[in-house]
Amino acid sequence: MIDAAIQPLLHRLLAAPARRLAAMGVGADQITLAGFALGLLACAAAAAGAWGAALVLLLANRLADGLDGAVARITGPTDRGAFLDIALDFLFYALFPLGFALADPGANALAAAVLIAAFVGTGSSFLAFAALAAGRGQRAPRFPAKGIYYLGGLTEGFETIAIFVAMCLFPQAFPAIALGFALACAVTTVLRWRQGWIALSPAMHPRPAPDAPPARRGRTDPEEEPPCAPC
Repeated sequence: MIDAAIQPLLHRLLAAPARRLAAMGVGADQITLAGFALGLLACAAAAAGAWGAALVLLLANRLADGLDGAVARITGPTDRGAFLDIALDFLFYALFPLGFALADPGANALAAAVLIAAFVGTGSSFLAFAALAAGRGQRAPRFPAKGIYYLGGLTEGFETIAIFVAMCLFPQAFPAIALGFALACAVTTVLRWRQGWIALSPAMHPRPAPDAPPARRGRTDPEEEPPCAPC
């Protein structure tokens, strides 16, 4: 919900360390993979009930997620980097609640399952819209620098990470936190369905006549990896 508002601030904060990493020859893809490894360790720490370690590793994962995009802006973004960043982010978002389910299956498993299902709704609606919008050469007005159509909503990257932090700080409240956020994700999914239904309707984008030459589809630039992957 506020990703677009905080993005300029994050870009300024990460610019200096990103320049140092780029000067050392560290690539954006390397940072993405290292960040995902930290995310896996965060999930393992949550599964072991080590909430403090899970929180530190979670924040390190998110720092890496911001730095890979900052380095990519210096060295030049690539399609492979954008794909890797989004794919690994979505997997991490599903694995982190699973760690809490493994820590206490009796108390947390159902809430974790509901939240993961809600993530499927937000993620699938986000990616489906982005794929079709890319074919039309469309860009998101709130995120013009991104190579895919970044469809916003009630729950975006910042809100997701804030919820994950709350889970680490108040692990006993995980079921309530997870179910509450799952409801917010469900609202986001429905709003995205509505937006896609309207924006992609034939009335908004009529097909060309059979004898007309096909419209030339513009290729989007490689994605500038977001500091937080949407949810």
